[in-house]
Amino acid sequence: MEALWSWLRRNIIRYLTPPKSIEVIDIIQVIILAWLIYSIFLWIKNTRAYTLLKGILFIAAFIIVASIFRMQAILWMIQNLSIVAITALVIIFQPELRKALERVGHRNPISNLFALNRFTASSNERFSDRLITEVVRGVMELAESKTGALIIIEEDVKLDEVAETGIEIDAVVTSQLLINIFEHNTPLHDGAAIIRDNRLIAATCYLPLSENTGLGKKFGTRHRAGVGITEISDCLCIIVSEETGQISYAHEGIMETGCSLSELREVMHEHQKIITGSNRFKRKVKAKNDKESA
Repeated sequence: MEALWSWLRRNIIRYLTPPKSIEVIDIIQVIILAWLIYSIFLWIKNTRAYTLLKGILFIAAFIIVASIFRMQAILWMIQNLSIVAITALVIIFQPELRKALERVGHRNPISNLFALNRFTASSNERFSDRLITEVVRGVMELAESKTGALIIIEEDVKLDEVAETGIEIDAVVTSQLLINIFEHNTPLHDGAAIIRDNRLIAATCYLPLSENTGLGKKFGTRHRAGVGITEISDCLCIIVSEETGQISYAHEGIMETGCSLSELREVMHEHQKIITGSNRFKRKVKAKNDKESA
């Protein structure tokens, strides 16, 4: 017991002693650190890192016990393997770290503040109402005929690399064009179609598959691809199931299934508006509340 108290006093209690005076910069630092810690835990919760974290916490508890009872041989081994362990963690968490850094880049507060993007100041819409009408009409026809489809509506993050994997189209979006693209046994039906502004820029594009184990085995490659592209960008992806004709949409790695045409139209209207970071948060809260009330 004395060894435990001595370890706590030496390693923890002495750091809990408050400073003699607290300045404004100290408060700012606490707020920044709290936000960073919260973001890290939120990231861990939404990725496979949560499972790996349990193993890391077990090892950390073992190190604390070894430090309390002064197991010098074990502590020496851990100290010499620490650099190798950090390198191994970076390799293990490489996909999650990459996605986290991509999301940080997507949500640049400076670009949100000054609105330095490709949209003009006079327009507050990403695409027109006509595009929404044509896409919803095309999705309705595709769902009724049980024709599988992947339609990506680009937002702030450009998907040039993904578009390059397909065939360039650069055409005005119409419901007939979408139906013809995804018609069976046609050269363009396999893959995703990408819409930028009010034009369809490419078709037959290959998308990265989501590694989210929470999706379930009932969803096939089309749905995993739809979720996967939204995990690395801020686009809206509309998915039509070939087996059931069910309409789904994905955004920021979250998929909503079994939505009606009116719900799809409403979602597209929400994504039509160019929004700032604060309004984006409000939209997420509203969507969450609507889902809970339903």
